[in-house]
Amino acid sequence: MKKIAIVLALLISLYANNTIKVGSKVFPESRLLGEMISILIEQNTSLKVERNLWMGGTKICFEALNSGALDVYCEYTGTAWNVVLKKKNRASADVVYKTLKKQFADTYDLHWMPPLGFNNTYVIVVNKEWSINTVSELVTVQDKIKLALNHEFMHREDGFYAMCKFYGLDLPNVTTMEHSLAYKAISEKTVDCTSAFSTDGKLVKYNLKALRDDKNFFPPYFAAPLVYGKTLRKYPELEPLFNTLAGRLNDEKMTKLNYRVEIKKEDFYDVAYEFLKVEGLIKEDSVKKERESQMTKLTRQHLLLVGISTILAILIGVPLGIFIGKYRSFAPLVLGTTGVMQTIPSLAILAIMVPIFGIGVVPSIIALTLYALLPIIRNAYTGIISVDPELIEAARAMGMTNMQILTMLEIPLSTTIVMAGVRTATVICVGTATLAAFIGGGGLGEFILTGINLNDNYLILCGTIPAAALAIFVDFLLSRVEKWIEPQGLKIQRELSN
Repeated sequence: MKKIAIVLALLISLYANNTIKVGSKVFPESRLLGEMISILIEQNTSLKVERNLWMGGTKICFEALNSGALDVYCEYTGTAWNVVLKKKNRASADVVYKTLKKQFADTYDLHWMPPLGFNNTYVIVVNKEWSINTVSELVTVQDKIKLALNHEFMHREDGFYAMCKFYGLDLPNVTTMEHSLAYKAISEKTVDCTSAFSTDGKLVKYNLKALRDDKNFFPPYFAAPLVYGKTLRKYPELEPLFNTLAGRLNDEKMTKLNYRVEIKKEDFYDVAYEFLKVEGLIKEDSVKKERESQMTKLTRQHLLLVGISTILAILIGVPLGIFIGKYRSFAPLVLGTTGVMQTIPSLAILAIMVPIFGIGVVPSIIALTLYALLPIIRNAYTGIISVDPELIEAARAMGMTNMQILTMLEIPLSTTIVMAGVRTATVICVGTATLAAFIGGGGLGEFILTGINLNDNYLILCGTIPAAALAIFVDFLLSRVEKWIEPQGLKIQRELSN
């Protein structure tokens, strides 16, 4: 497996030459900022850009940047202060930025560019029917009010538990869910309160009231490009380019841009491109890069992920299944290990892969391959041990060697069972591959992830329907292959039994 990963990494590195990998977190504003950086590079340099947008939370993005799997993404000073450096003390925006700039450069060789200008700090929001106006006043309704908060905010140093301790709150009615789903829950009045960002366009749409942080618990959250050190040294033209974004966005501008992509459903690329052109950061006569149809692009990526991972799983799983079928003492160990891998949540495997293999196609393929191994190994093993011992004895009596028995008798008689495992594994891969979008692996999961974050059912269906159709088609195709490779003797036997 390690050798395969090295080969895949080398192949990807050939593609990645003179390519800047731009990332973003899994919420619309971060995606929009990632698009701005991507367009800025494309329009002002000869470098290529690989977009790894909608990647995940702070941990995934930071680990990817720190390992060199990403070259740049926009981070927030408050997040870096509390989550990465784990600072508990409060400080001014200027002190926070200067401290981050020095410590990140010294410790991680990661470099902060000047802030973009807006402060997207956390706010606690409620339906306007509630009469409270400050966070402190939550204590008066803490037994009644129902909250929906995302997992990251719950456990951050500047998140829910720390806020409750700081304000002396005891809020028992809390449900954890994705940030975008919390807005929907508030609109349906199944919950009353959630966390939000001060420049979030959805605050206007859902007519929510932001509670004033009357004790100044939340730190400043100024967004700025965070860049991998080796990338800046290799491409020194990037630093002055990123500096042109400094101070271009105030809170009002950012909120309006977020409103356009979140509520009006305008295309991220178009909104970012228009902003940069208005600000004079790209040439007046610049032309938008021609972009491949999203459906075509993401379907092609999905097929690539599924195809490569399934082939690797077959190349590893079938021989391993045959081996433990012949040497059965190893079967509990192999089947137990692959069974445990199957039980690990797929998102957890993807998150583990990022610090080791980076982001993108390589870790996605490795994770999918691991998930596909169990049904292939188990069915190959079952197929081998299911061969009638009397047939094997008859073959030996005819003078056949062990290798001849394996290749001319056991494997052909096992093909139907093995192919059933391959079909199961492939369908699993088609479904699980939608999660590759969380670490920049692409595929139809990008539609689903975008739809969830924008609360757009159409986009969710754009990902789920093609993925389901692809799973059905692939299973049908493999059923034809199964019949085609089935030994003639088994076909005749089945026809006679019918």
